[in-house]
Amino acid sequence: MNTESMKIPSDFILGAAVSAWQTEGWSGKKESQDSYLDLWYKENKNVWHNGYGPAGATDFKNRYKEDIQLMKEIGLTHFRTSINWSRFLLDYENAVVDEDYAAYIDEVINELIEQGIEPMICLEHYEVPAVLFTEYGGWGSKHVIDLFEKYARKVFERYGDRVKHWFTFNEPIVVQTRVYLDAIRYPFEQNTGKWMQWNFNKALATARIVKLFKEMKLKEKNQAKIGVILNPELAYARSTAPHDQYAADMHDLFFNRMFLDPTIKGEYPPELFALLKEHNVTFDYNDEELTIIKSHTVDYVGINLYFPHRVKARETKWNDEIPFHPKYYYEAFDLPGKKMNPYRGWEIYPPIMYDMAMRMKTEYGNKEWFIAENGMGVENEKRFKNEDNVIQDDYRITFIRDHLAQLLKGIEAGSNCTGYMLWAYSDNVSPMNAFKNRYGLVEIDLENNKKRALKKSAYWFHDVIQTKKLRLPTETDK
Repeated sequence: MNTESMKIPSDFILGAAVSAWQTEGWSGKKESQDSYLDLWYKENKNVWHNGYGPAGATDFKNRYKEDIQLMKEIGLTHFRTSINWSRFLLDYENAVVDEDYAAYIDEVINELIEQGIEPMICLEHYEVPAVLFTEYGGWGSKHVIDLFEKYARKVFERYGDRVKHWFTFNEPIVVQTRVYLDAIRYPFEQNTGKWMQWNFNKALATARIVKLFKEMKLKEKNQAKIGVILNPELAYARSTAPHDQYAADMHDLFFNRMFLDPTIKGEYPPELFALLKEHNVTFDYNDEELTIIKSHTVDYVGINLYFPHRVKARETKWNDEIPFHPKYYYEAFDLPGKKMNPYRGWEIYPPIMYDMAMRMKTEYGNKEWFIAENGMGVENEKRFKNEDNVIQDDYRITFIRDHLAQLLKGIEAGSNCTGYMLWAYSDNVSPMNAFKNRYGLVEIDLENNKKRALKKSAYWFHDVIQTKKLRLPTETDK
């Protein structure tokens, strides 16, 4: 087949990610160390696909050496995961470290470094301790921010000499959007005011951890950086008409700029405060807190991009009996003829990569950023196995290739993007969907003692990493 290729920068990150709660399993976990996800699973197990959740996960906690060897075999330059806050401490108020769990994290970090893989560590990937959720309302509480800072200090003290890539949150808008805005996850409470308070408190917590990071001089000691991992869903309007453009702007304001602006620019859009006041959902804040946010922006940003979000102006009247929701200003637009991932129900639209690259360049000061997650979940992948028992996931290869090509196009146009991380290193548990849709370069065979096996995409990704070239089919091959 005739091919052309795109060159990948020599120092470009080509890695993969998972989280603690989605892989570790409960081996060694104390009863008092439930996270919000553990609580949800225990209280609402029936909504998880086949009843499978974080209890079993992929057993990474006992098999991390095996997994890291596979990462090395694939050639990953970086691996991102999280430290499970709920398991790292025995006493959240006084930040008493669980030495058993902390030693396990030590071993994972050391093994990664020994195998030539750079660890990237997130402090919270939906893992707020369950007791803080039930007693204080989770991230609705300013006290929880204080406790998060105590936790972060212990983590930095323990691993700051080795880890150079730190992140406060992964997708800080997600949990409260599912729980309090859309009320589709436990405990199913529609409360837009709580949604907004969680949003603000997590932005404030990020700024306070950046401040702590600077005070502990981790950058000077270890050339380390601290950022946050966000999941903006690029909003595309149905048309160029002003009413549709306004609808897209409103979606962007509430779901994207909500975190992009304070964490990168150090301030909220003024129009946001006006709208929050109009709808009586203003979060509790003071000038001192806004000053902290202004003075402590992140070093870089991870961006999780999977699909576009398409909207149009509302065509039906909003029901004023319903609490305020940003959908007051827009409705979803179903684009005719769009390409879909039918298993996940998400549109496949690779130009989101280039568009995000240009947005970071033009609207956010060309701040350093990288793709922290991108990938494709597919159901029942076993049907694609060949005679050698290797999953032939050509659909995933095409997905990655097309998205990475658009990203490289954005870099060529001057965007300060430094990497691409695939979700995920291996198949893993997702909220509610559990193992229904598989995302990994590595298969986890649940029916065969969680046996690991490389998929075709893993071999393909290895070639991309080794050659630093992305081979593209020519027009005659398409």
